[in-house]
Amino acid sequence: MTFPRGSGYAGAQDLSEPGQALPGVLIVTAVEAEAEAVRRGLGGADGFTVIAAGAGPAAAAAGTAAALAAGSYGCVVSAGIGGGFPGRAAVGSLVVASELVHADFGAETPEGFRSAAELGFGRTLYPADPGRAARLAAGLAAAGLAVSTGPVLTVSAATGSAGTAAALAARVPGAAAEAMEGCGVAAAAAARNLPVLEIRAISNPVGPRDRDAWRIGEALEALAAAMPILSEVLK
Repeated sequence: MTFPRGSGYAGAQDLSEPGQALPGVLIVTAVEAEAEAVRRGLGGADGFTVIAAGAGPAAAAAGTAAALAAGSYGCVVSAGIGGGFPGRAAVGSLVVASELVHADFGAETPEGFRSAAELGFGRTLYPADPGRAARLAAGLAAAGLAVSTGPVLTVSAATGSAGTAAALAARVPGAAAEAMEGCGVAAAAAARNLPVLEIRAISNPVGPRDRDAWRIGEALEALAAAMPILSEVLK
């Protein structure tokens, strides 16, 4: 079953007019290796704060909320490495989220999985800032970087089988990537009515768990390479 799109939430204010100044940009990663790649790519650009909040949606939400309470920001970015759905995002490429979907937040029923939104007890969909997401994807492509757009899934358990990968792809049509923090970051941003973006560099295919096939170093380099474009888009 697909996730409902008509939740009644119109999204945070679109602050995407070109040239509109932002108070600051908070970039949230899971681990320090990702944060280091982001900082390296930014090269000391002004107006960016980069934190490693921890793995998983709960740590991401808590770390983002604490950082937002301590500073003044106009945009929040979830950034890091992740898995790419075969045929949608290859290893070493980048994915810019069109929306952030909490894909395993819900319940198993006799009829199959039902999302928390369908059951009426939680939110599972956060739209990305549309103007900046589009300009970021276009800028990355213009710079010669392999990039795709689509839903980025937040999961609490990383996919490790072809069956689960297929179920997620059917549940969220067009799903491009999987990670573990985006919706936690987005929940904290939404609580302050701030726009959110998510960018993932692909280190492995979503599916059977094969550590030998992971390309974490390559993905971190791709993440760093994306940061100058992100800086330009968010100036």
